[in-house]
Amino acid sequence: MTHKAPTSLDELPYAHVLEPFAESRLFVEERYDTLHFAGLTLDDQDAGGAQFLECAVTDSVLNGGSLRRGRLNEVWLQGDRFVGTSFAETNWTDVTADSCVFAGVEAFGAVLRRVVFRRCKFDSVNLRGGSLHEVVFEDCVLRDVDLGGARLKEVAFPGTQLERLRIGHAELKSTDLRGTTLLNLADGHEYLRGAIIGSAQLLDLAPALAAALGIEVRDDDRGTTRR
Repeated sequence: MTHKAPTSLDELPYAHVLEPFAESRLFVEERYDTLHFAGLTLDDQDAGGAQFLECAVTDSVLNGGSLRRGRLNEVWLQGDRFVGTSFAETNWTDVTADSCVFAGVEAFGAVLRRVVFRRCKFDSVNLRGGSLHEVVFEDCVLRDVDLGGARLKEVAFPGTQLERLRIGHAELKSTDLRGTTLLNLADGHEYLRGAIIGSAQLLDLAPALAAALGIEVRDDDRGTTRR
């Protein structure tokens, strides 16, 4: 991944022009430009189709609500919680999320390009049919995340736990799984084509891979003819 993600708010090239968000709610199809959303708690906000351009969102909570078909371009997220929020069919470009929680989130059909998730937790997140290109999950936890039918290209998971990950019918290209600390798939072992894994991971996955491919593994000699 060639994109260098910032590691702090001060590193953002637009940090010096950020202004505090002064509203009490979000609006549908609104354009939010160079704003800092800090320490907010927003419940059931409908901001479908909204655009967030060169913004920062820190220590905020979004309960429910929808950003469906919204756009995040050069956005910094830090210490935020998104619970039951819809990010369906959103478009993320040059986004960094640090120490955020995504729980019960719908993000099916989302398009992510040059996105870094660092120290984030994903619990029951639906990314079915999404497109992830140059995306890094660094030191994250992904639990019950559904990537069924998604397209992954140049995606990496250094230091990340993948627990009950679903990848049925997904398309993987240069998807690097070698850095995971836990690689546990709920389904889709036969769709690992295009992934990069280590030899130890291959041994762990071998029984499930054999079952998915219809290979019967036996260690006895039944069925052979002796003389």
